Amino acid sequence: MTRAVPHFTTPTSRREWLLKAAAGFGALPLFDLMARESAAASGEAPPWAIPARADSCIFLFMEGGPSHLDLFDPKPLLNRLAGKPIPPSFKPVITSMGEFHSPILPSRRKWKRHGDSGAWISDWLPNTAEIADDLAIIRSCWADGVNHVNGVGQMNTGSTLIGRPSLGSWVDYGLGTANQNLPAFVVLQDYPQSRVAGGPRNWGTGFMPASYQGTRFDGVDVPVADLRPPAAIAGTRQKAKLALLDRMNRRHMAPREDQTELDARIKSYELAFRMQAEAPEAVDLSLESAETRALYGMDDPVTEPMARNCLLARRLVERGVRFVQIYCGAGSRWDSHQDLEGKHGLRCQASDRPVAALVKDLKRRGLLERTLVVWGGEFGRTPMSEKGDGRDHNASGFTMWMAGGGIKPGAAVGATDEAGLYAVEDRLHVHDIHATILNRLGADHARLIYRNQGRPERPTVNEGRVCEKLLA
Repeated sequence: MTRAVPHFTTPTSRREWLLKAAAGFGALPLFDLMARESAAASGEAPPWAIPARADSCIFLFMEGGPSHLDLFDPKPLLNRLAGKPIPPSFKPVITSMGEFHSPILPSRRKWKRHGDSGAWISDWLPNTAEIADDLAIIRSCWADGVNHVNGVGQMNTGSTLIGRPSLGSWVDYGLGTANQNLPAFVVLQDYPQSRVAGGPRNWGTGFMPASYQGTRFDGVDVPVADLRPPAAIAGTRQKAKLALLDRMNRRHMAPREDQTELDARIKSYELAFRMQAEAPEAVDLSLESAETRALYGMDDPVTEPMARNCLLARRLVERGVRFVQIYCGAGSRWDSHQDLEGKHGLRCQASDRPVAALVKDLKRRGLLERTLVVWGGEFGRTPMSEKGDGRDHNASGFTMWMAGGGIKPGAAVGATDEAGLYAVEDRLHVHDIHATILNRLGADHARLIYRNQGRPERPTVNEGRVCEKLLA
């Protein structure tokens, strides 16, 4: 009798079985991506799509931890108890130094209410005070990371641990780009040579394909290095070179489909070629009027780095870039364990005018309604002093603000306790902040899924809620 030939191959060893089983897992994200691209091609909305109030997001990241107690959250108790230990009724907050019991450091700021909303803003931010009625100020943020690397990492990726996609990558993956000739996710730094705490993982893709990572532009006269081909190379010659390079890259990638970095490199060459037509004009700030350049502070060497990035961000979002992240004080320059007055004073002087100008400029151009602007750092600072004239990290309660993009203007959400130590009312974790940002951009964070080795992963790590009090 003839034995039937099986339609499958039986593994000859445990190692071979594991190898073949593992190979199947690599196809799962591929099938997920193919289904998503097929839905996009047919005009079908992905399952996580909801009505969007914003087309783009500009995240102004104050790296190092700005002091909410000296900017947006006045606490008279600090001045009444200056130099004294924090009262026993306040549980010591966990900081980078462990449980911190130093004497209370008063705030030397002058405070006023601003606008019809009556928002408290200190004298360190006079220009921001002018846009008070456009802001929704959140005084009850909290996070898990008490050091810069894990704090910056969580505010960008949702996790204090390495390996998860950044928020901008989730936006790119879930919503795509409105301009095929520019990146969907752009990263800018006011000090391009400084390393952001945690490095490129803050705009990386983690377990997602590398093609969704942020594209770094340098905050200089030519933000994209080597974008223009030499004048001696004609367009047809350039196309022929790129075509040859593409064939070689794809041949190399064929047996290595699990290495998404190869596909990302191929796509980066394709994008760079398209950017040669559009990006030079998009990043050319000389095309702006003298009045606009002055509004942002490009005529002042102190404000020029942040002014350049804020103006560039406006030009990018009006051309369809989905997510722009600006690192202000790159290299943890907001960190003020000592000399709070000097360090924070300089950072405020460098950023206040450009940030306020960005909101004003978006508004007058009719772009603020469809652009979500977010301001904040990885954590705040403690009411207790460090080294006599500084403040330590405080992830238990700090301030952020949002504007435009379907956010309720003039809103004030949440509160910290009398010492500004803990968020106690309407507490918003990092996952809640991310959920709210995604909601305004048109994605339900609970349904935005990427399958990693068969496991459904979400941007808010199966947590988070949208803050309804922030929504217009």
